Amino acid sequence: MSLMRTKDWRPQGITELEPRAWDALRQTAQSVLVTAGAGAGKTEFLAQKATYLLQTGLCAAPKRILAISFKRDAARNLAERVAKRCPPEQARRFDSYTFDAFTKSLVDRFRVAIPEPYCPPANYQIVTPSGKDYEDFLYTHNFHGVNPRQLERAIATTRLPIVHASSELQRAVAKYWRVLYNDYDHVLQSFPMLNRLVELLLRANPWILKALRITYPFVFLDEFQDTTYAQFELLCTAFDRKETIFTAVGDDKQRIMLWAGAMPDAFSQFEKQFNAQRISLICNWRSHKDLVRIQHVIACRIDPAVEEPEARAERLVDGDVAAIWEFASEDDESNYLAQWIGHEVQAGNVEPHNVAILVRKRADLVEDRLSPVFKARGLMLRNVARNVGDIAIQELLAEELTQILLHLLRLGADERSPGNWNAALRDLQFLEAIDPDDEVGLRCLYQRLQVFVRDIRRKMRFLEPVPDSAIEAARAALDFVGVKVIRRAFPSYQRDSDFVRVMKGFVLLLRECLAHAETWTEALDEFEGIGQIVLMTIHKSKGLEFHTMIFCGLDNQTWWSLTPEHIEELNSFFVAFTRAQQRAFFTLCIDRGQHVVWIENLLVPAGVRKHRFRRREVKSSC
Repeated sequence: MSLMRTKDWRPQGITELEPRAWDALRQTAQSVLVTAGAGAGKTEFLAQKATYLLQTGLCAAPKRILAISFKRDAARNLAERVAKRCPPEQARRFDSYTFDAFTKSLVDRFRVAIPEPYCPPANYQIVTPSGKDYEDFLYTHNFHGVNPRQLERAIATTRLPIVHASSELQRAVAKYWRVLYNDYDHVLQSFPMLNRLVELLLRANPWILKALRITYPFVFLDEFQDTTYAQFELLCTAFDRKETIFTAVGDDKQRIMLWAGAMPDAFSQFEKQFNAQRISLICNWRSHKDLVRIQHVIACRIDPAVEEPEARAERLVDGDVAAIWEFASEDDESNYLAQWIGHEVQAGNVEPHNVAILVRKRADLVEDRLSPVFKARGLMLRNVARNVGDIAIQELLAEELTQILLHLLRLGADERSPGNWNAALRDLQFLEAIDPDDEVGLRCLYQRLQVFVRDIRRKMRFLEPVPDSAIEAARAALDFVGVKVIRRAFPSYQRDSDFVRVMKGFVLLLRECLAHAETWTEALDEFEGIGQIVLMTIHKSKGLEFHTMIFCGLDNQTWWSLTPEHIEELNSFFVAFTRAQQRAFFTLCIDRGQHVVWIENLLVPAGVRKHRFRRREVKSSC
């Protein structure tokens, strides 16, 4: 594959980059910290920089680029963008992980090199302890001078091995490790514990450390503002600060993970430790100028020195683009949301799946309240935080296995599906590592897919679209690809329990969708969320965007911590607001709580309108 000269390279798949993005993209002599506000196109920038490095040979074969994100869908989205912009043999050298998946892959691959007594067996199990779990542990083992929050943070930050446990907190951490290794049927590991194991692994094995550094001369870090102390320490251990070129992107105004241990000074620490050049992007490609103007008012409250962004999106709607809707009761709130969204969908102003209802927490309770009202008006609400089996729907849809199986089942359900045909062909080419210049290999792959499509269409024509058919259809697609092939291509599926967790979730969700679908196409549409209004928490919405965003619960009871002193809560409010491409609305229910006066005093002068709906107005509106 011929390479481009750096001076001849142009952005791939987009028309332009802003001048500052060009500067950050071309900076390959030292690490760079890209600060970019909401809608600045951080993911697209990383995809373009990866393409630049691969297509110009600055990252020459066999060396690779490592990209670390915080969410599975963000990691997959970035990998897909690079795959669309680069030939397969180049895209295969771009490894996109979440932080958790990256550390887990190293533990699974080099497990036997972890020093005793910390070496876990191959069948260890992943757990996500709650505050109650830590509280029970402390009570059971008589650590009365330590609180659950202290223990959770110490587990994530204490280096291994623990040799001299001089304080009660250190003794509690040491005991916690022993209990999770010895007191259960299986050895249990949380992701913070895996992080500590990898840090120990790399310190104890210089040859593994050297191989990692040689493999990845370029490392991308997405949403860097949410990096924890333990993750930052791991980065410092894993990579040579002088030789590795980092590109970190993030936004201080979207730092909403301090409660989970995120560093309050991540950017300054990165600049100091990695001698990084800071470059700020200025364009907002997501929202139009009327929304951006209001967003900037909130941004200035968070950081008075923030630059005003340039809005690059076009306004496509009439009427209010931002408002606070006040209701007397939750019933009024539910009814009005159903009426208003139903009207907008019927008028063709927005597709259902381009509307998001965000909540601060407990999406399940909001789902229970809204779903019946929405259903009565012909609307479907999908709570993507809900689990199917042992996996959340949002996480399941981001899985590589899910996407591969969906492409194949779509080919079986639809007579003409060129997009899924091309996607399935790309999947197979990646899975079987077929070189794009290998005409014989590509022709064989093409013929194999043709035969499969004929077989799966025949099978799905005679296979009733009912719940019991889910496992047979999924198995047909899986058998065609091959479990061994998938596990070889994706290390995250090498353990049986990890693979089964995703496969089980896939079948369970497909069964649900087949329960009230008349055709396979309808079931697969529902599986992907097409035609459904999205319900999620603010924390899970980061990195996503929607035509219309509705935040449910802007009151001083639901959001009791939204006060001027809690900057992280204002950051969360900012994140919610900036998911919107065209419109952002907030609901207030007087039965549930009172006005958050200070935030309303900030927004109303900026152009956010207030509407008070009486019961008769709710019934007659729309």
